[in-house]
Parts: sequence; C-alpha cells; structure tokens
Amino acid sequence: MSRTVAIIQARTGSSRLPGKVLLPLRGVPILTHVVERTRRAGLVDEVVVATTRLAADDAIAALARESGWALWRGSETDLLERYVEAAQANAADVVVRITSDCPLIDPELVDEVVRALSTTGADYASNTLEPRTYPRGLDVEAMTTAALQRASAEDTDPTWREHATPYIYRHPELFRLTRVASPEDHSDHRWCVDTSEDLDLVRRIYDVVQSERFGWREVLDLVLAHPDWATVNSTVEQKPVPT
Repeated sequence: MSRTVAIIQARTGSSRLPGKVLLPLRGVPILTHVVERTRRAGLVDEVVVATTRLAADDAIAALARESGWALWRGSETDLLERYVEAAQANAADVVVRITSDCPLIDPELVDEVVRALSTTGADYASNTLEPRTYPRGLDVEAMTTAALQRASAEDTDPTWREHATPYIYRHPELFRLTRVASPEDHSDHRWCVDTSEDLDLVRRIYDVVQSERFGWREVLDLVLAHPDWATVNSTVEQKPVPT
C-alpha cells in the first residue's frame, strides 16, 4: 500500500519576519497550527517537520520532540536534498510539500491534491500551478518520491534546489503534472505569514473563528465580511519564484 508523508519545511531564518514559525497564534506557535491541521488530512499517513541542522533551528527541533512530531534535520540551502532525505527516512511513496508559514492550510484541500495525484497517475499535482486560483497560504504540492529523487539527481541549479520543486514543474516534458483549481478565482487573497502585516491578518482571523476545524471557505466568508481586512497586507509583495 502506498504511504503518503506530508513534509513541512520549517526554519527560523526568515528574512522578513525572523522566527515567524515559532511566533504565538492563539496561544501556540504558528508551526503547531500548521502541523495539527495537516495531520487532519485523511489521505496523509505521517507528518514530518523538516528543519535545518543549524543551531538557530534547535528550537524547532525541540518543539517537534516535545510535541511528539516526526523530525528530520538537513541542509539549510539545499531544500530539495532535505526533502529527499526526509522522504527516504520516513518510507514515503508520495510526498506532500507544505510550508510552515501557512497556519490556515486546509486538510480537505490537502486531500484533494493527493487524490488528484493518484487518480490522474501524475508525478506531481498542485494547486499552485499557473494560473493560480487559491489564496496564498493554502499551497499544497504532492509528488511521487520517485519524481522527487529524479529531480534531486538531475537538478544542478542551486537556486532551484533551494526551492525544492521547480525542476519538476518547470519540466512538463519529463514529469506528468496535474493542476488543481478552485471553481472561482481567489488568488488575490494572501493568507500566508511572511511579514508582520500578514501575521496581523491571520491573527484577526484566528481571533474570530471558534474552532480549529475550520476550512478555507469559512475563512473566505470571514474575510469578505470584513472588507477593511484586505488592506492589512495588501502592499506586501510576494517573493519571486526562480525561473
């Protein structure tokens, strides 16, 4: 039986909001929300936190151990290598890539992307392939471990390796890609946490939702009901993805 492992990349060295994954959100670190929400995905067998070997990330490793999460420590700059190693150490047949700055990640959307990978026989499935339709902060990538290993063996671009998956989705002639899209375009919304403005918005959302078991459409309804919230992080520019 195929084993699906969600690997959440996490480090404290964010340039725009250092230590962001350990900042409190409704009383617990942001990373805790990301892990626990991902663990509720029905098609995920294991969730692993993959951090670096830097001393600065000892705090992430300590949180993982205290919380009973699976942990892998690897390269700071070669994220592709870190993912491959974490996948192999946890006997993954399918890898789900989640970033640790997404405390609104929706487990049902995780399942949707994993299901799309399986049902289409693809090597890679994602809701981030262009044109985007989902808000930033709901990013899910699912791929076979074989595709990830091939990318690691063939990718010689350090910039691409630092972002883990560009070699796969930039080579549709080598890998079978599946795009997962929402029926409506909500890509203008930004729900990830990369700046203090982003954190302000997410904290407003968490202050209102009553349960941890909310979905992304509930967040959308809430944000649309508070149009002034759209200005909180509207000037934040998304970091470019390597091309």
